Amino acid sequence: MIAIKDVYKRYKTRHGMGEMVLCGVTVTIPSGVNVGLIGGNGAGKSTLLSLIGGVDHPTKGTIERNCRISWPVGQGGLEPTLTGRQNAKFVCRVHGHYDDLEDRVAYIHDFSELREAFDEPIYTYSSGMRSRLQFSMSMAFDFDVYISDEVTAAGDAAFRKKAAASFRDLSDRAGLIMVAHGEKTLKDNCQSGIWLVDGKAHWFDKLDDALKAYNEHNAK
Repeated sequence: MIAIKDVYKRYKTRHGMGEMVLCGVTVTIPSGVNVGLIGGNGAGKSTLLSLIGGVDHPTKGTIERNCRISWPVGQGGLEPTLTGRQNAKFVCRVHGHYDDLEDRVAYIHDFSELREAFDEPIYTYSSGMRSRLQFSMSMAFDFDVYISDEVTAAGDAAFRKKAAASFRDLSDRAGLIMVAHGEKTLKDNCQSGIWLVDGKAHWFDKLDDALKAYNEHNAK
């Protein structure tokens, strides 16, 4: 379970403090539920996802995480001067996987389909290659909840299909909190929805109800 309690978020700008992105968001995400974050551009979807994942911190309020949560799937820093293999080993060690390090690195190598490029420096990678490595590294670890920000839009068509299939396979063992602009992607992966509008969050047990509220609001 993830409990978001009276969360506010405001970013600093060159001119001081900007407007509030999130204004008193309170919502509880049950365990084992796949949730789609819905809202227009600038509604705070990626912001809320980063706060849930611990990548960023609220200006005010608290987030209680009674589960193991991933970093945003398909994202995360890569050291450009190191090879894909070296980056994979570093992340495995950070997560305490010393005994099975070689097995996890082999999984990342195989899943990413980078072949010989796995042993080349990251600065030689295309954006698609980086996306494949980052996604594969995310999937190499077991979490209770995976969080994803538009990852199914990354990489080439074949890898996007593979990423989508991986999310479907997660449903038996983990939850998913996803941001995606395509309704089909949300419907394929999520059962429930959180609609963000005017800095507030509205929970819907059924994703279709969240999408309906969002579309009706936009039609006004």
